[in-house]
Amino acid sequence: MRLDPAEAQARFAGSAVLRLATADADGRPHVVPCTFAVDDSGRVVIGIDSKPKSSPNLRRLRNIAENPRVSLLADHYSGDWAQLWWARADGTATVERAGAEHARHWALLRSKYPQYDGQVLDGPVIVVAVQSWSGWSWGARSGWRMLPGYT
Repeated sequence: MRLDPAEAQARFAGSAVLRLATADADGRPHVVPCTFAVDDSGRVVIGIDSKPKSSPNLRRLRNIAENPRVSLLADHYSGDWAQLWWARADGTATVERAGAEHARHWALLRSKYPQYDGQVLDGPVIVVAVQSWSGWSWGARSGWRMLPGYT
């Protein structure tokens, strides 16, 4: 069943990880998992932390510079398909590299992820202004049963 936008946003915000989908100017897609937070304005913020990367010139950042339209997906999978759901945010991304908002967004990410304790967090932050929230949940469906032997 389709989730209303408020429910999709709530499920999304409570997730630990999302998938960020970007595309370059030619439309070539690129998807990566990311940690994130939702700020008090409803924007989704994704920090580029100091974990080892193949290059500081990340494809997701290049793609956003060429084409700022992005999709973000959070989901929950379970062998009990009655618990399945996904939530998507579609919007426009910008990249923050300094300033008060940049520092505030890193503080928000640090508060959500204790793994950031003790790390220097000064890398770019992707900020997504969400234009639409959507989602789906299996919900209570009559007649549905788990396949025998599937767990």
